[in-house]
Amino acid sequence: MGQWDRFLQPYKQAVDELKIKLKGIRAQFEKSNRTSPIEFVTGRVKPLASIYDKTLEKGLVFEPSDTLAHELQDIAGVRIMCQFVDDIPVVIDLLRQRNDLHIIEEKDYITNVKKSGYRSYHMIIEYPVGTIQGEKKILAEIQIRTLAMNFWASIEHSLNYKYKGLFPDEIKKRLQSAAEAAFMLDEEMSEIREEIREAQAYFTEYKEANNPEVRQSQGKGDEGKR
Repeated sequence: MGQWDRFLQPYKQAVDELKIKLKGIRAQFEKSNRTSPIEFVTGRVKPLASIYDKTLEKGLVFEPSDTLAHELQDIAGVRIMCQFVDDIPVVIDLLRQRNDLHIIEEKDYITNVKKSGYRSYHMIIEYPVGTIQGEKKILAEIQIRTLAMNFWASIEHSLNYKYKGLFPDEIKKRLQSAAEAAFMLDEEMSEIREEIREAQAYFTEYKEANNPEVRQSQGKGDEGKR
């Protein structure tokens, strides 16, 4: 195993564990017949090419070190997607209540929108992972955003690589306009949130009621309770 593989292994472990735990929150809501504020969870470890770009930007030496681990706080990244803007504060509170991670910093780019139009809520956390050398505390970034915010951010991220951050004025204006349109969509969907959730619940119940295999499985479960 090379030095970079050894350096990044705890980050991969942290991402895997965080994804399982955060998906577990969604499962707990579903089992208690409550609507989950979490739609889905993704995670990644920053690729070496991106780490290299960051070291150039920050004037760091491109090699595994404690300095690099301290300065690059988003080597491990987890993204939590929500259906509605109002779900984001709920998720934030759930994370603040956890005792298996320590929040180092919070950045609210939803209330304080970036000039580009970027919206998201960021948390830098310290998360302990168990290794054969003992416990190691890993810095990780959690991003919480809606599906619309994520769509815009993904497009902006791709264009950023193409233009190296120097967007033509026309593209910049269109991105800002698209960011506002995405946020208006979020606000409109929030206005009819209850109707949407009722429709989703009805659709799920309808599929189960009309699926013979599901009905059969439920019947076996009921027999086991007798």
